[in-house]
Amino acid sequence: MKAVVVTTPGGPEVLRVQEVEDPEIKDDEVLIKVEATALNRADTFQRKGLYPPPPGSSQYLGLECSGTIEAVGKHVSRWKVGDQVCALLSGGGYAEKVAVPAGQVLPVPPGISLKDAASFPEVACTVWSTIFMMSRLSSGETLLVHGGSSGIGTFAIQIAKYRGVRVFVTAGSEEKLAACKELGADVGINYKTEDFVTRVKEETGGKGVDVILDSIGQAYFKCNLDSLAFDGRLFVIGTLSGAVSEIDLRVVLSKRLTIQAAGLRYRSPENKAVIVREVEENVWPAIVAGKVKTVVYKRFPLSEAAEAHQLMETSQHIGKILLFP
Repeated sequence: MKAVVVTTPGGPEVLRVQEVEDPEIKDDEVLIKVEATALNRADTFQRKGLYPPPPGSSQYLGLECSGTIEAVGKHVSRWKVGDQVCALLSGGGYAEKVAVPAGQVLPVPPGISLKDAASFPEVACTVWSTIFMMSRLSSGETLLVHGGSSGIGTFAIQIAKYRGVRVFVTAGSEEKLAACKELGADVGINYKTEDFVTRVKEETGGKGVDVILDSIGQAYFKCNLDSLAFDGRLFVIGTLSGAVSEIDLRVVLSKRLTIQAAGLRYRSPENKAVIVREVEENVWPAIVAGKVKTVVYKRFPLSEAAEAHQLMETSQHIGKILLFP
């Protein structure tokens, strides 16, 4: 099969399409003929040699895909050859075929094209497992999402609104904020021209927000704690600005704050399967009802993976970037 190979750690130019061995499936896996895969920021870190795949996983990039099942392992009962699916991967999406544990596979939601379904698994599983399963975000609460126009952000806005949450976002341009508002965000904050702590306090009558979803890390850590209400929860899913920060525990104590962090890729297959089933149960109905839509910024052929990575690293995009084999 053809796959995008990282020829040596480095910039986007190190990505090359090459002929490689087809994946072999284990008894509890399915083989998917890939229709589309989607870029995630983690792919750019792996390309640079900073984010290795978990032991035993595909060495190729790609944390999600959509496609058609070509083969099933002997312990797989739910899925059959010919099923149209999308899947959460530990790697291997930038290829014509990928093997994936059956528990990480989802049906393509009715009304969504097979290609566009590739935009859902990673964002849906990340957002649901963090702010809902762990931070217990609930109807009537407030959520602040940093990077509201990202793939994660555009999804989080929609599912939070569907569940009765008031949504604040930060983004770096008026165009991105307008896109977030169109998806349902209640308050948009341009972090280049405004202090988000001040704005959050203004919009909440001085209280702060209940939950923050943050991929920035160090640069926002203190401001995030200042932006939280009593019993607030900060969930960190990335460290784009750095990973080391100081903390004044008195702030955490006095406001009864919770600081949480988690990634998706290194979780066990069993743990991922639990998340995937929860997503199918709680998120898929919102997609079927048209309350959560795909937000796809641009589509590239697999042979232009380098151009797709260049686009992602400019941060000009709104929503997801897809690759088609």
